[in-house]
Amino acid sequence: MQIRKTYQNVKPELLYDEVRDFVLKQGVAVAEAKFETYSLPDDSSSFISRGILTFKVQGESGKTGRECLRAHIVGSAKGETKAMLDIDEKLFPKEKISALQDDLNFVFSSYEVKRR
Repeated sequence: MQIRKTYQNVKPELLYDEVRDFVLKQGVAVAEAKFETYSLPDDSSSFISRGILTFKVQGESGKTGRECLRAHIVGSAKGETKAMLDIDEKLFPKEKISALQDDLNFVFSSYEVKRR
């Protein structure tokens, strides 16, 4: 399953941190966390950021198991920030997906860009 969201005037760092915390709340572990910032070619005072978060289910005796969710976040504070969440529904069940979406919507729904 894939969830795609576009937000206006949301710092990518904030979205990255909130996605990480909301997913961790669902009982999985961070396997990879990477966040990079780039200056725009035509304006060195403006930046675009890119973040990737990978989560794995908790395996036996606390060891991390297989990847259940990967989040890609790209954007800038002055424009749009996009999030794409790739979810393995076998490892991250529908009730956890629903709780994650509810948390994201509660915090960010007023910033979401509605596509027509």
